[in-house]
Amino acid sequence: MKPVRLPAAATVALPRWAIFALCLLYILPGLIGRDPWKGDDASAFGMMWTMAHGSLSDWLWPHVAGMPTPEKGPLAYWIGALFIRLFGGVFGDPMAARLAGGIFFMIGAVSVWYATYLLGRRPEAQPMKLAFGGQPDPRDFGRTLADGALLIYIASLGLLLHSHETSVETLQISLIAFLFYQSVRLFDTPGYRAGLMLGATAGLLALTKGWVLPLAVLLTLAGVAAYRRQGKVFKALFPALLLAALPVLAWRFGLNQVHPFDSSPFPAWMEWNYRLVSGPTSESVSYTFKYLLWFAWPAWPFAIWAVYAWRRQEKPLHILLPVAYLLCFLLLACLNKHSEETILLPILPVFAILAAFGLTTVKRSTINAVDWFSVMIMTGVAGLIWLGWIAQQTGWPKGLAQQLNLLLPDYNGASQPLAMMTAMLATVAWFALVYWRISRRPAVLWRAVVLSGGGVILCWLLLMTLWLPWLNQRISYASLTTELSAKLPVKYKCVDAYIGASQRASFAYFGDIRFAGFSDQRCDYLLLQHSRKRNLVPDMPEPYEARQWESVWIGHRAGDKDELFTLYRRRR
Repeated sequence: MKPVRLPAAATVALPRWAIFALCLLYILPGLIGRDPWKGDDASAFGMMWTMAHGSLSDWLWPHVAGMPTPEKGPLAYWIGALFIRLFGGVFGDPMAARLAGGIFFMIGAVSVWYATYLLGRRPEAQPMKLAFGGQPDPRDFGRTLADGALLIYIASLGLLLHSHETSVETLQISLIAFLFYQSVRLFDTPGYRAGLMLGATAGLLALTKGWVLPLAVLLTLAGVAAYRRQGKVFKALFPALLLAALPVLAWRFGLNQVHPFDSSPFPAWMEWNYRLVSGPTSESVSYTFKYLLWFAWPAWPFAIWAVYAWRRQEKPLHILLPVAYLLCFLLLACLNKHSEETILLPILPVFAILAAFGLTTVKRSTINAVDWFSVMIMTGVAGLIWLGWIAQQTGWPKGLAQQLNLLLPDYNGASQPLAMMTAMLATVAWFALVYWRISRRPAVLWRAVVLSGGGVILCWLLLMTLWLPWLNQRISYASLTTELSAKLPVKYKCVDAYIGASQRASFAYFGDIRFAGFSDQRCDYLLLQHSRKRNLVPDMPEPYEARQWESVWIGHRAGDKDELFTLYRRRR
């Protein structure tokens, strides 16, 4: 017996314009008006910027202003560089690169919606027929489930920051969602055409962030096909596997033909792929399940309930396929001994799709608990954001204003009327949404997650309107670059640097600083990055002798007293 009994009134879908508006409200804040931030955001932008203003060798051999970065893959950087070439003159290079990330998010969101829609239309997923009729139409049921999956996807806490970064992960997660959609299509209409589409997507994913994950997915699909005894699906996976290798082989062929910088990133890239499965360790396993609790909220409670509710059904694809993907990604996360948040990102689209089927059977008390949790947490976070902004602008409350001043001394940002008005409208809209949910008590399936999704959008919108100037000054290297550039003469050969990729990218973009490239160069200046906690005077790298250099500048960002940079000039 199926666990779902629903009337047609519970399957009222959101209008298409509302879905599109939600996606835009989610993704646009954070793409507009901000600098490249410290970390993957700046380093990935640096690679895209280097490619966009470089030669064919720069496109084939990813690097940040001369700093080799063979990890991951070049596809996301190629697309970002293309956007810089096309739109950099209109929007500026950083925003042009982030436009690509915005399109990546939209592809992922649409893929989550359509994959859930196709699974929700399948006969085994339909609710039980009611005694006197009135059960929902399969298309309406599928659309409502798809709306719920999209809201859960947007509400996922782990997606928020990474979907707004200029990084490889923004393309990776969208390709995973699209790969899952292609998997559903393959099981719906098995054949070589569907298999080739699946293989092409897997190949693009391999060129984005390594071949380990797409290979694992194809093997997982083979296991699902064998378990369901779908021979046509199993046969279609063989050409898919061959096609998946073509993008990587094409990249290697280009490297062999051009020989960029008389070297190749391919051996180091292959070694990086092997390190992805170098575990498991107790640390990687504990990290995966510990951080997954908040990273995949609010999806995981509904996903677990979906598996429990459908446990007695015979091989339902809408449960079996997402669970197989989840087990595959969890295994890969545990095998990666280098614990970091990005290894959990592939889980989010599939978790959201599986959680949507949990909405159909979850108890009303659970829905109310999730709603009240979202209202309290999101309203509290939004209140803290407003309170901090008031303290920053007025000096009250005094203690909070002093703490903010310690985090970023000499902050000189002024309030922006348009940003303040947008934040106020968003806050009013949030309270209107809460009132609608509590007073109307709608019966639609997606009611359980509408407040979670709306709360995430509200808090992010408040941060990206009220706090964007403060965040730019604290996280960006723009102002520090101005200090560094002033210490360099108009004419100099190059700067040899032992600094991080994001710092190198920021200094090269904001200050147009010429760093040493792949070939050995005798630079007149040397830039070192070091920590105040370890030593105020940095240790000289092994090829250099301290007596040959003199210090001409020491600086740090206003928001980071520990990170220091020292510029040396070669003694004559």
